[in-house]
Amino acid sequence: MTSSRQHPPDYTLIAVVFVILIFGLIMLSSASSVVAYQKFNDSNYLLKHQLFYGVSLGLLAMFITSRIAYQTWKKLAIPMLAITILALFIVLVSDAGLTSGGARRWIDFGFFTFQPSELTKLTFVIYLATWLSKKGKVISNFAYGFVPFLVLLGVITFLVMMQPDLGTMTVIALVSIAIYFIAGGGIKHILLIIAGGISLFALLIKIAPYRAARFSVFLNPELDPQGIGYHVNQALLAIGSGGILGLGLGRSRQKYNFLPEVTGDSIFAVIAEELGFIISFGLIILFFLLMIRGFKIARSAPDTFGKLVAAGITCWFTIQAVVNIGSMVSLLPLTGIPLPLVSYGSSAIIISLAALGILINISRYTLTTEPSATRTRRK
Repeated sequence: MTSSRQHPPDYTLIAVVFVILIFGLIMLSSASSVVAYQKFNDSNYLLKHQLFYGVSLGLLAMFITSRIAYQTWKKLAIPMLAITILALFIVLVSDAGLTSGGARRWIDFGFFTFQPSELTKLTFVIYLATWLSKKGKVISNFAYGFVPFLVLLGVITFLVMMQPDLGTMTVIALVSIAIYFIAGGGIKHILLIIAGGISLFALLIKIAPYRAARFSVFLNPELDPQGIGYHVNQALLAIGSGGILGLGLGRSRQKYNFLPEVTGDSIFAVIAEELGFIISFGLIILFFLLMIRGFKIARSAPDTFGKLVAAGITCWFTIQAVVNIGSMVSLLPLTGIPLPLVSYGSSAIIISLAALGILINISRYTLTTEPSATRTRRK
């Protein structure tokens, strides 16, 4: 006999999240020291910014979402997605949209900036879970299930791609497809999406040839070691120089303006350089544990909505970690995706912790097997 009454949350998941978060802050302190001193004359500036504007607000958000019954988000799915779409439009058409590094991805509020594409990851997961949980068996129908899903996905990915943010668009698309499949979407529809994705990729390459150059360099990094291939070559050099035990915490050479984006998508390379293969592999194991606990929560969720939200959040963190680490070791092309809970970024850390709070709340309601003695007493 099973029960879905509220019970203590998944403490293993909570422990894994806090270990990754604390480890990330330690590594951010090391990786950001040089660039922070050069830009702000304070070696700890980015660490303090991450703590005050990211982690502190993120932990508050996680505490709040972990205490709100997850079914509540079902009622808020439409307004949250509407706000997200509005924010994505503001980034593109308003003077409040902030451009940096050739990309227009932030809204400038004056005293802080916010990246709506990070919010999109969470609100779109919640909306899809709400919509698909209501569809039932109609999901497998081409006209009433697949086509509306494709239109929804197309609108969201288009707005993110216009920033342009190919990495985030890829994560959102893959997570959405995973939710659709888990909800009961047909294999032939998934294959159709993959075929369409390949066609879209070819079109994006034709529109912006630099993407083709990136892909060619991914296959052969030595083709342009001082140009497009520089980033991946420096990342591989950092990881290789770390060896088994690493050079020691704080002793990275690549963070001295050799490796681009040391506080962002390249932070794993700094981790491998300073702490070596063993600790780096340990971090991978932590993300693997997060994935296992997340899917366990999804499997034991008491309803379809909870199952899809838990699976979506878990796929989001898993895919993003795999893509980030895979790009650093040259198994995947560079996309600029940050490492969850580790890379610098206030918007990302706040939204990530809020999402994990929802996952923790779902774990409070997972189906549990009651002991036979308890059943006997009830009788």
